[in-house]
Amino acid sequence: MASQPPKISVVVPVYNSAGILPRLVMELEAALAKCSAEFELILVNDASPDQSWTAIADLARNYSWVHGINLMRNAGQHNALLCGIRAAKYEIVATIDDDLQNPPDQIPLLLAKLEEGFDVVYGTPDEEQHGLLRNLASVVTKIVLQKTMGAEIARNISAFRVFRAQVREAFHAYQGPFVSIDVLLTWGTTRFGAMRVRHEPRREGVSGYTLRKLILHALNMMTGFSVLPLQIASLVGFVFTVFGFCALAIVIVRYLIQGSVVPGFPFLASLISIFSGAQLFALGIIGEYLARVHFRLMDRPPYTVRSSTPGV
Repeated sequence: MASQPPKISVVVPVYNSAGILPRLVMELEAALAKCSAEFELILVNDASPDQSWTAIADLARNYSWVHGINLMRNAGQHNALLCGIRAAKYEIVATIDDDLQNPPDQIPLLLAKLEEGFDVVYGTPDEEQHGLLRNLASVVTKIVLQKTMGAEIARNISAFRVFRAQVREAFHAYQGPFVSIDVLLTWGTTRFGAMRVRHEPRREGVSGYTLRKLILHALNMMTGFSVLPLQIASLVGFVFTVFGFCALAIVIVRYLIQGSVVPGFPFLASLISIFSGAQLFALGIIGEYLARVHFRLMDRPPYTVRSSTPGV
C-alpha cells in the first residue's frame, strides 16, 4: 500500500521582505500541493522595520493555510526559526529563507530523501549565489559547526532543511538567548542527510547576514554549545608552559657551560609578554563562558511574541 503524502509545516523567518512575500507564498502553494496532503506556512516577522508584518497579515487573511507571528524585537534568524518551529502543528517541518534563493519546488527532493530513513535532511546549494566574503564566512561557520555538532553533515548545512517534528521534543524546554537550530537538532537525532538542490540569485534586496553577523554567530555557537574554546585555551597554556621550561633549560645549560646567563631585560621582557598574553587569552575565553552562564541565569527568553494571526 502506498504511503500517504505527509502533512507539512513550512517555517520562514521574515526580515525586510514585504515585497517578495506574495511571490514566496504563490511558489510554496504550487510546490506543496504536489507533495503534501495538508500544509501550513508560518511566517515569523523578526521585527522588520519595513511593512513585512502588514504583508504577512494580508496574506493570512487571503490564505487560510498562512499564519503569522510578529516578534516584539529583532531576535535573530535562528531565534525566529525556533519560535516558528514550536508553533508548527504537522508531522514534517520545513524551513526556508524568505529570499527565494532556495526555490520551493526543491522541497519534494528533500522529502524523498527524508523517506530513506533520515530524521533531518539539508538542501545543500549546488553553487552558492553569494559574494566572496559571504561565501568565505559561510565556510568558516560550517567548519565551526562541524566541531560543535560533532557530525560530518555539518559541512552540508543550510537554512533549507526538512525534519520530523518529533526531533523538536529534544529542545522543547530550551530557553537560552543564544540559539543554533542545527545544534539543537543534534540533541534529538543522529540521522542526518543532505541533498544537492538548486540555488538561485536573490530576487530582491540584500542579505541581512553580513560577515560580522556570521562571525558572531560562529562565536556564539562555539561558546554557547561546546567546550572547544576551553580546550584551545588549555592547549595554548600547555604549549607556553613547555616553551617556558625550554627557556629555563637554555638558561641553566648556558650557565653551566659558559658560566653566564642569558642577557637580562630583553629576554625576560619577551617571556613575560608571551606568558601574559597566553594568560589573558585563556581568561578572555573563560570570561565568555561566564557571560553565557550569566545570561542563562537571567532566564532571558530567546524571543518575545507581540501578536499573531489566527491559527497559531
